[in-house]
Amino acid sequence: MAKDLSFTCTACNAATSKWSGRCDGCGAWNTIEEVKPLSSGPKSKKAMGGGRGKHIALTDLATEEKEPPRTLSGVGELDRTLGGGLVKASALLVGGDPGIGKSTLLLQAAARFARNGLKVLYISGEESASQVQMRARRLGLTESPVKLASETNLRDILTTLEAEKPDFVIIDSIQTMWLDTVEAAPGSVSQVRSAAHELTTFAKSNGIAVVMVGHVTKEGAIAGPRVVEHMVDTVLYFEGERGHQFRILRAVKNRFGPADEIGVFEMTGKGLAEVRNPSALFLSERGNPAPGSVVFAGIEGSRPMLCEFQALVAPSPHSQPRRTVVGWDGSRLAMILAVLESRAGVPFTGLDVYLNVAGGLRVTEPAADLAVAAALVSAREDAALPKESVVFGEISLSGALRPAPQTENRLKEASKLGFTSAITPVRAKRGGDAGVALREMQDLHAFIEQIFGAR
Repeated sequence: MAKDLSFTCTACNAATSKWSGRCDGCGAWNTIEEVKPLSSGPKSKKAMGGGRGKHIALTDLATEEKEPPRTLSGVGELDRTLGGGLVKASALLVGGDPGIGKSTLLLQAAARFARNGLKVLYISGEESASQVQMRARRLGLTESPVKLASETNLRDILTTLEAEKPDFVIIDSIQTMWLDTVEAAPGSVSQVRSAAHELTTFAKSNGIAVVMVGHVTKEGAIAGPRVVEHMVDTVLYFEGERGHQFRILRAVKNRFGPADEIGVFEMTGKGLAEVRNPSALFLSERGNPAPGSVVFAGIEGSRPMLCEFQALVAPSPHSQPRRTVVGWDGSRLAMILAVLESRAGVPFTGLDVYLNVAGGLRVTEPAADLAVAAALVSAREDAALPKESVVFGEISLSGALRPAPQTENRLKEASKLGFTSAITPVRAKRGGDAGVALREMQDLHAFIEQIFGAR
């Protein structure tokens, strides 16, 4: 088969299918050169061939670009999680367990944005428009100028969006959308990936902020391919236990703000209410000091937050003791137990261990190691820590204690809630203590000896 050739003029970029000495476009001589194809390999429908694209504009690192404009919803916890408000032409993915409150929060957010002047569309693929209207009546949002639709055909949805030209669109959910060019069932990997790609591209090219709701698997990850999370600008997870009234909205990924930022909400009869002081709420039901109860001064995103770790240690009737964890990493608990036994001489052999973070909060930072160790030893020795003390610090495998970042912010939050002392690792850099008395420990063995006495 003959090789397909293409030629172009280096003076005027005129294209031709054969070589000649003189360009027919500009009349220049000896400027016709053969153009190499963009894609090498056998010719096929998937190959790019020799067709040329347009030259894109390039800038340097010193070019100052204005920050993208943001629109505030008026819900402080939501705006904090988004990094300071909603960004135009952005794509967001919201995931969470069924019934956790995703649709409720997004309907409340849509009503707020609509009252602030944005044109908002709420498109549901799981519920009819009447069901969404019933929820709006229960939440008292019927007066908000939000447009509703119930549709799953993505071609019809994009056609409607192109005609309506909204500012903010909610797609609930991405697993129900289907594209007629993809031969697969709705909810399959190819359909979810294609639908997310089309919606993200449409949002960027038309200046529309799009929120896609994603289902969550049994493992807690958003269902569908991980590439969906890479395509969007922001990924938010809705966390919480159904038995608790607290809900945590966590930014796992955010191209327009800090990751791991959280917003705290309380589930009420009229929807989700924002919690402006989460530390006080998580500690509101804490009573008198009890063995196994320790207050941890943590950092969630840019916000200091106090929460309670609860531990229970009991003799095991089984040959293999149980290790049950709620709200913390189970593998990290196993590491703390091993360090306690090998470095500090506190055995847990033959004992069942139960660890819980009160209020349904999930803690991920390593600075909680010392609080967990304190709760475990307190429960094992049946000795309570002082009520006015907070604990934080990282434990290494050698038993040494490492200082936690943002110590001053943690101490300020503890002081604001009435705590007068803190048990922390020794710090290399001294800073303000916010009026909190510090008890600094060098290693885990010294911590157990000073707090619980030599064992």
